[in-house]
Amino acid sequence: MTQILSVHPENPQQRLLRQAAEAVRGGGVIVYPTDSCYALGCHIGDKAAMERICAIRDCDRNHHFTLVCRNLEEIGTYAKISTSDFRLVKALTPGPYTFLLPATKEVPRRLQNPKRRSIGMRVPDHRIAQALLAELNAPLMSCTLILPGETAPLTSAEQAAERLRGRVDLVIDGGNCGTEPTTVIDLIGEVPQVVRPGKGPTEMLEA
Repeated sequence: MTQILSVHPENPQQRLLRQAAEAVRGGGVIVYPTDSCYALGCHIGDKAAMERICAIRDCDRNHHFTLVCRNLEEIGTYAKISTSDFRLVKALTPGPYTFLLPATKEVPRRLQNPKRRSIGMRVPDHRIAQALLAELNAPLMSCTLILPGETAPLTSAEQAAERLRGRVDLVIDGGNCGTEPTTVIDLIGEVPQVVRPGKGPTEMLEA
């Protein structure tokens, strides 16, 4: 059974976020709103929950998973980042950007890209997402809620609950948060590269 929690987008109810965090800690897969679009999430250390997300998204082994973090300090725990890259990440966070970075040993191998040993990292500018991360006191293993064969994310919690009934444990309804996924910036090479244009503008990289 899939449960829906209606959470206020500006003043998230703590008791509901506590309930969502308990679901994640208990091995649940959730749908939650971000500053770009709805996303799937689970606990970073839960292999079975990660495999459920892979089944929903029909991911292959080379899919870049993302750790959604509270702040830059948490990014530094899970990713290796140079001084110049840190400046760029700092300038663009929180916001609708995902950064591909070399993973540290704190990231389970199953979450790392098998060829590059990398991981996606991001800090969302969204009150519900930030409040949920604070309640969890840990990152969320996450990916955009785009279903197989489709090109755009699901746009509403009701739509997600209906189409993923029984496949996710909980949906956080925070209202419509858009259909444009994050801009993905690869920071593994010598020069930052935009590998997926999205909601975050990239003019600063073209200057």
